[in-house]
Amino acid sequence: MCFEIEAKLKVDSLPEIERKLGEFGAEFLAEQLQTDYLFDDANAALTTTDRCLRLRRQSVAGRERYFLTYKGAKEKSNFKKRQEIEIEIIEADSTKKLLSALGYEKVLVVEKKRRLWQFGGCSVALDQLPLLGAFVEIEGPDDETIADVQLRLSLAGLPHIAKSYAQLTKEERDRSNA
Repeated sequence: MCFEIEAKLKVDSLPEIERKLGEFGAEFLAEQLQTDYLFDDANAALTTTDRCLRLRRQSVAGRERYFLTYKGAKEKSNFKKRQEIEIEIIEADSTKKLLSALGYEKVLVVEKKRRLWQFGGCSVALDQLPLLGAFVEIEGPDDETIADVQLRLSLAGLPHIAKSYAQLTKEERDRSNA
């Protein structure tokens, strides 16, 4: 079974963290534009059980790729840990039609700019989201490795955010419309 283990941290600014990554000799992998289409059924069966069905459009240097991802409910952990099953797909429109035929409809769209680095055995994503601001996601093989990278980047004092960008975006939109 595939699991995602990560720390998600809200930060004031990304340039300082990027500078540190460069000083430590981290490997810059890519700048990505990601658009996530979140799906659920009419009863919100996925959302209400803390699960997620996502179709992601990812653009890197003008090349687009699509990924269909299922994320299970978060497990009890110091970090955000959950089952993750992801496949690359070729036919995004056909996938949307398939999801619709199965009773899933698009319920939310989340866009972000991501600068992806490899450092200390972890993937370090520097994310900028229009409604939410700047975040760092540190994804790694285990809690210790993630905690080490968080410490080395001087982010150890920041609280971990368990909510997904989709949840945070929905809450922000609801607050703005109130």
